Amino acid sequence: PSSTGKSDLAVKISKKFGGEIISADSRYVYKEINIASAKPSKKEMEDIPHFLIDICSLTEEYSAGQFVKDADKLISEISKRGIPIVVGGTGLYFRALSGTFDIPEVPADKNFRIEAENIPNECLYRELQIKNPELASKIHPNNKVKIVRALEIARSGVKLQSKQCPYNILWIGLNAINRQFLYEKANQRVENMFNSGLFDEAKYLFDTFGKNKIIKNTIGVKEFYDTIFNNGDIYKAKDDIKKNTRHYIKRQISWFKNEKLINWFCIDNKINEEKAKAYCLIEEHLNRS
Repeated sequence: PSSTGKSDLAVKISKKFGGEIISADSRYVYKEINIASAKPSKKEMEDIPHFLIDICSLTEEYSAGQFVKDADKLISEISKRGIPIVVGGTGLYFRALSGTFDIPEVPADKNFRIEAENIPNECLYRELQIKNPELASKIHPNNKVKIVRALEIARSGVKLQSKQCPYNILWIGLNAINRQFLYEKANQRVENMFNSGLFDEAKYLFDTFGKNKIIKNTIGVKEFYDTIFNNGDIYKAKDDIKKNTRHYIKRQISWFKNEKLINWFCIDNKINEEKAKAYCLIEEHLNRS
């Protein structure tokens, strides 16, 4: 989940084992979202190659299906010279990449998306449960963006095809024994983002792209809507970002807990011991491979 230090650990693993990093973050792909996405800086990347960061604009829409295409190609290329390390917190990207199901290329239905803005989540989700219960089971009932996209696929009549995972994967997950420890880290990260110009970034995004669907669904940006357009309290917006980040972390944990092959390590435990255990696990995996 968010705020566990995934990016930092990925860099350390890459340096130790000769890896290159493929981002699996649905906001890192957009060039304009930097502070709100907590995108790693060049300094934080420590000269390790990173891919699928800053590859498109908010005027475009980057889908899970496109991610799988791009990541498949990168994994093939990186495997010839080192170890591909896929890191991020967008659960759907991982599930699609690991082969749980193929995501068909169904174009966006702009008319339906406009119509869906005025339809309650529960109604849309019920329709998805009827049309494609398997797909509905993989999406949180409150995630309207993914529900609408899933309905576009379901309404098109294209069937999702299950497939075998094409990769030999070692899954590593970061979590905290004490959930409050993780929430406090997330709160502090929001404070740091706020002090680094988060509001100015949000204002620029709204001024430049208007009520863009991606912006309206990005934590760290959407909360400033009332501040920018209705003279709302900026500090209430900051508190809302903290609250929404905590809720997002909770959803991420629930999602990834369903992936039974993940090897979990706790960031609030004896961190050096946990890191050493992770490195041993990686070495064993590489030796078997």
